[in-house]
Amino acid sequence: MLDMDNVKILMQWDIKDGRDQDYFEFVVREFVPGIGKLGLEPTGAWYTAYSSEYTPQIMAEFIADDLESIRRILSSPEWERLKSRLLTHIDNYSHKVVRVSGGFQL
Repeated sequence: MLDMDNVKILMQWDIKDGRDQDYFEFVVREFVPGIGKLGLEPTGAWYTAYSSEYTPQIMAEFIADDLESIRRILSSPEWERLKSRLLTHIDNYSHKVVRVSGGFQL
């Protein structure tokens, strides 16, 4: 249940050239299940088929119960392991944490 205390992590990146198959297998088999175990709930993911240098190819968002939970998750060894594995498949990674305000957020 969402309430005023919920926070969201917004992530974006580009898949490295020639890594699409490996990337999608990793995301489906390891990344999403792994961050779910950490306590992040996936709420959206967008794939841009025709991205440019100004548009990220992938945008994803995950909700946590509160700011303290997301801080704990983002400083955990398991998050670091998952993020490190993700970075082998992608470029231009960035993320930010925001309060949930409903709808699409940037």
